[in-house]
Amino acid sequence: MKKNIHVVPRDGEWAVRKEGAQRDSSHHDTQAAAIAAARHTAQREGTELLVHGRNGQIRECDSHGHDPYPPKG
Repeated sequence: MKKNIHVVPRDGEWAVRKEGAQRDSSHHDTQAAAIAAARHTAQREGTELLVHGRNGQIRECDSHGHDPYPPKG
């Protein structure tokens, strides 16, 4: 199973981190720069992108996987 990509606040910056990873993939000065880097990785790997707000809660999700169409259920 592929790992989701998270954009999280980290020490006044923004970090990109794969789910379950011990270390961040990259650090950025702005959330927008972190989202752009994370989106590129998520598209390349076909995974979910989750963007966290300053409070740590998920505020946005974007799927780059192969979602079934039509959706099941």
